Amino acid sequence: MGRPRSFDEDEVVRAAVKLFSGRAYDGVSVDDLVSHLGVHRNSLYKTFGSKRGLYLIALRRHLADDVRPLLDALAGASDAGAALRLVTSADLDLLLLAAAERAPLDEEVAAEVKAALAAVDQAIADAIGASADLAAALTAAALGIILRGNPANATTALAQCLGPLT
Repeated sequence: MGRPRSFDEDEVVRAAVKLFSGRAYDGVSVDDLVSHLGVHRNSLYKTFGSKRGLYLIALRRHLADDVRPLLDALAGASDAGAALRLVTSADLDLLLLAAAERAPLDEEVAAEVKAALAAVDQAIADAIGASADLAAALTAAALGIILRGNPANATTALAQCLGPLT
């Protein structure tokens, strides 16, 4: 009989979200997971199956813990500027890394990313009464602002320009 599990799976998944958010999938080795998460290699494989298995669980946790609350907050957005500020202030690091790094290579990750981005688009469209195309463009602009680190306070400038559109 094996030893009982000596770690909290929920804590390990939360820690994995942080690790993958900061270094992306390819930047995290199994040794990194073992040392940063405090889980023995055998326990990691027994519990999560593989590095990819843990990554998918971490991505889904990120979507539930970070993207879902954003969707709820977007429901109360009064205009495009408010929606833009909500998206640019959300913690979407793992979603962005997954979109850029893993989605082109992994159909399951691609499906999760696509669904999450479609949900953001829909939440914006519903909240501000925008067309699907305008909502998708707003999402794309917000994600670009996050990727660029909000250069020259782009969020405020873009929010001012969007006022007449919605």
